[in-house]
Amino acid sequence: MTHVLTGGCQCGAVRFRVEGELKDVSVCHCRMCQKAFGGFYAPLVNTRSAKFSWTRGGPKHFASSNFVKRGFCENCGTPLTYEAPDGIALAIAAFDHPELLPPSVQFGIEGKLPYVDSIPSLPGKLTADDIIAAPFLDQLVSNQHPDHDTDVWPLK
Repeated sequence: MTHVLTGGCQCGAVRFRVEGELKDVSVCHCRMCQKAFGGFYAPLVNTRSAKFSWTRGGPKHFASSNFVKRGFCENCGTPLTYEAPDGIALAIAAFDHPELLPPSVQFGIEGKLPYVDSIPSLPGKLTADDIIAAPFLDQLVSNQHPDHDTDVWPLK
């Protein structure tokens, strides 16, 4: 059985398709990945063992080192790829179903921020729980591309 997974950027200008099993699912805590994702770490899955293709548009790139370039949507800024001599890795959250790609290893732990492991113990709130502090949330209309392929872009 061939697994087919799709994904793309937040605005929908860039979409991709992966056919096959994705095995190397990780998070990287190195400082370069933190800055590239604007987050505490970079959740990535390598596409080495699968067939990967861009189905709409393609990323712009930034060479973050002499070996690695990072792909991102030039329209909305979504981080999409980590491209190195050993292959292309895709941002897990850029997939339409990121829940299907749980990380199995952490890299770059020398750069791990000291509070990352305590985040799950923080109090949690639903988005709607913040209506009093942010009343605009009650009338929020998302412009984000849906989590599935569309025949038309931009969406009307």
